[in-house]
Amino acid sequence: MSRRIVLEMCVDSVESAIAAQEGDADRVELCDNLMEGGTTPSAGTIALARKHLSIDLNVIIRPRGGDFCYSDIEFEVMKYDIETARRLGANGVVFGLLNPDGTVDAERTGALIALARPMSVTFHRAFDVSRDPFEALEVLISLGVDRVLTTGQESTLLEGVDLVAELVRRAGDRIIIMGGGVTERTAARIVDQTGLTELHTWYPVNVESPMQYRNPRVFMGGELRPPEFSRLVTSAERVRGLRQALG
Repeated sequence: MSRRIVLEMCVDSVESAIAAQEGDADRVELCDNLMEGGTTPSAGTIALARKHLSIDLNVIIRPRGGDFCYSDIEFEVMKYDIETARRLGANGVVFGLLNPDGTVDAERTGALIALARPMSVTFHRAFDVSRDPFEALEVLISLGVDRVLTTGQESTLLEGVDLVAELVRRAGDRIIIMGGGVTERTAARIVDQTGLTELHTWYPVNVESPMQYRNPRVFMGGELRPPEFSRLVTSAERVRGLRQALG
């Protein structure tokens, strides 16, 4: 593979951001609450990530989990969070807004793009639940979005590879299509099949809690019940393995 594929790692902590950089990632997307698909990280997390990273830092702007049809108050929150990300030195922001009918919310998306500049803008996987991917693509191009993160409107990039290839073809040099969710085994093949130039994935390992005393009767989360005494942290070794697989 002659060209270097841009590798963006999805991370939910400063520790994971540092590991992504050590593994030779080109960029991180900084989130919180990855079990909900990622929400906006705290100002402290953004600031410390920026302090420790020399690679590009993109910040997700998502006030909650769930759908991408936001209330007026949630939209105001997103505007404040974009201003915070810019002030703290982020290179880009990542967001996605839809109308109830599944079309791109062009008016609000355009307003957030204007607010975000000169940072780059990625439209995230809200794209994958839009009603017409080709219509959505043209709207995002017209608004000046820099890239779209997608798995081809399927749960995995392998399942959506045909649509992604068509999106890359239609996009040309008007917008970057970034494929989401690859492994060492699938990355090179997917790039060959689609023509993707940017990839996005999450590569964690399970890290045990240092807590010695543990009360099994108390749970701090919701119905998903993630483990209380372990957490997922990005593995620099796995990121490095993915980079090597890409050549």
